[in-house]
Amino acid sequence: MSQTDNIFSQPLQKVDSFSFDQQVVQVFPDMIKRSVPGYEKIINSIAMITQRCAQDNSNLYDLGCSLGAATLSMRRGLAEKQGCEIISVDNSSAMVETCQQYIQAYKSDVPVTVLQDDICNIKIENASVVVLNFTLQFLTPEKRLSLLTNIYNGLLPGGVLILSEKFIFEDQTSHQLLIDLHLDFKRSQGYSELEISQKRSSLDNVLISDTVEQHYQRLQEAGFKHNDLWYQCFNFGSILSIKD
Repeated sequence: MSQTDNIFSQPLQKVDSFSFDQQVVQVFPDMIKRSVPGYEKIINSIAMITQRCAQDNSNLYDLGCSLGAATLSMRRGLAEKQGCEIISVDNSSAMVETCQQYIQAYKSDVPVTVLQDDICNIKIENASVVVLNFTLQFLTPEKRLSLLTNIYNGLLPGGVLILSEKFIFEDQTSHQLLIDLHLDFKRSQGYSELEISQKRSSLDNVLISDTVEQHYQRLQEAGFKHNDLWYQCFNFGSILSIKD
């Protein structure tokens, strides 16, 4: 059962770089719900996209699966599909262990394999839906194109990539307003100024965001010709990319 996120509620002598360790795992559902505006909308919509876009006898991938929220959403969307399998991958042993427990708690005929591995090591094959839900931003920028190219090459024609990210914006006036709105959202969720400040310091140089335009350019380079922002709330959003 998820606990309340109070990791940064007390003053820390040293703020360590953010990592998906056991401490984060215990509070992760609460943390992401209170930190990412629109997160639940994105998760619920993944089931709808899966229902329409998943192909019979294909693989679906949740890369950077954390506790499996997107995996479970894809599973719901596969109710009328035949012969599909979900492969969920995360490099955090704490995340993978708890994710497996969550997956097993929900009965379904759709098989799910949860792997502890670097998502850059996974060969994407026979895929109709791939999800990168707030994952790419934690990879170093030089690894991002290679991963997206691997995904594109492993997708079937008509297959889709759901890419959710925190964005930055070239127009500084818009950028600052959207940041301020995000901070207001976190305050409305009960986070203190100390928590907001310390978590921001923890994420420095760990979470590196791109502009929407940078994402589009990289997706085009990977091979995707159809890329559009299907959801945005403040400086968070999700892109849908379709393989011809």
